Amino acid sequence: MTIPPGRPSISDDELQKRFAPIFETIAAGAVARERSRTLPIEEIRLLREASFGALRVPIEFGGLGATLRQTFDLLIELAAADSNLPQALRAHFNLVEDLQLNKDEAVKARWLGAIADGALVGVAVTEPGLGAVDRYRTAVTSEGAALRLDGLKYYTTGTLYADHLLVAADRDGKRIAVLVDTSQPGVNVVDDWDGFGQRLTASGTATFKNVTVTQDRIIGPGYGTEGRVFGTAHVQLILLATLAGIAKRAAADTTDWIKARTRTFTHAVADLPRNDPLVQQVIGQLFSAAFGARATVLAAVDELARTLNGAHQDPQRLDASELAAAQAQVTVIKLVLDAVTTLFEVGGASLSSEKLAIDRHWRNARTIASHNPAIFKLRAIGAYELNGKTLPYAWSAGVRQTGRQGNY
Repeated sequence: MTIPPGRPSISDDELQKRFAPIFETIAAGAVARERSRTLPIEEIRLLREASFGALRVPIEFGGLGATLRQTFDLLIELAAADSNLPQALRAHFNLVEDLQLNKDEAVKARWLGAIADGALVGVAVTEPGLGAVDRYRTAVTSEGAALRLDGLKYYTTGTLYADHLLVAADRDGKRIAVLVDTSQPGVNVVDDWDGFGQRLTASGTATFKNVTVTQDRIIGPGYGTEGRVFGTAHVQLILLATLAGIAKRAAADTTDWIKARTRTFTHAVADLPRNDPLVQQVIGQLFSAAFGARATVLAAVDELARTLNGAHQDPQRLDASELAAAQAQVTVIKLVLDAVTTLFEVGGASLSSEKLAIDRHWRNARTIASHNPAIFKLRAIGAYELNGKTLPYAWSAGVRQTGRQGNY
């Protein structure tokens, strides 16, 4: 049975019944995991068994056939439960979209079927040091009839939860995408991510040493290949969905804390914080930010859905979805960061207690907001609108050649 693009094969109510109890379980242990730096291995297992990773896999391949909007709505809810998880699954969901558009039917059937059966995919794109502004140092080389993968990656989000890794590599000067198994000899993943937020995303180092690669594991162009792509907007929107979920949880956590609080200040205008108009104003800001962030993300998701609905090679449609994601980024970041910073005004130093772990909302939001810095997006939007300059797609980070000019 084939469902027309954009139409759900599963209802919102069915999705809620399937995933809401799991999200509640995940949320119940989030603070304890944060304090002890316990990776959410069990929580990933619950999601896997409920086919969360197969949300966007079409039903003819064994998936749930959810729409893009349904999927992002659930990613926001998952982020409210534990913001590490949607970010850890970011590359997985992006690959599912890529596979649906893959022209090789055998590749599509093989990997979408594997994902429907529960396989999860992590990512290994970014390289430390010199980086990949010019070309990837991680490379696939020929050794007789065999192919070998060697290299070093960082920010390998979700790798410790994954069965396979999508590796961006160089092959004879071209960027390619390679799928390797995390269990293969020569693949080593280390949880050495030292950021102050999003600590449980497994975004550390992955090394590849003499890893055997077969031709059928090279599944397309690698990240950063020149030209317009939908993927940049897609992965950015997952980060923004994560921010929207953080705002929702921060609003709920702060409200619960205020409701139970009896201490106040001599110069406060009410005997109880919950009755103080200034405190009420902050709570109003938190819930409004959560609402605005979700609405903005879903509006940009709808724009991307129109591109993925048969127009993923249309330059105008790709620009429209990329522009929407960029504008959503700078809007959502400000909304959420302002809110999770202001929340500390309602309780003084008490809210800095590590036992409460309220600070995780600011730390996690600030960390996510630092991905693909917004100042560069603002300039790109302005250059596009004023001078028709091409939007930046699938950018890379690293050391740029001296004298090389950007797209101004």
